[in-house]
Amino acid sequence: MRSMLKMVIANKEGNQAIIDGTLPKIIGDLMEKIHPEAAYFTLSQGKRCGYFFFDNNDSSDMPAMLEPLFMQLNAEIYITPAMNSADLEKGMMSLQNLKR
Repeated sequence: MRSMLKMVIANKEGNQAIIDGTLPKIIGDLMEKIHPEAAYFTLSQGKRCGYFFFDNNDSSDMPAMLEPLFMQLNAEIYITPAMNSADLEKGMMSLQNLKR
């Protein structure tokens, strides 16, 4: 299932990861694990934030994917289902069978 992962990095741990040079490795390791179709980096309430869109095929992969973000960056993590335009079109086609 296509999913969106939102990662919000705590400022103290994010600052330290930049100073000691580990931030690019932590993010790189995540991207190697999830192979996102898109990744965006921005701010959320004054904190570093990343959005990753990826296929989440097995929920048992989540600990290996997420624990480094919790442990090394004190990150807040949010995962939610997501659709691209083709998924939305397919879903909307199924609504044509609904009767009012």
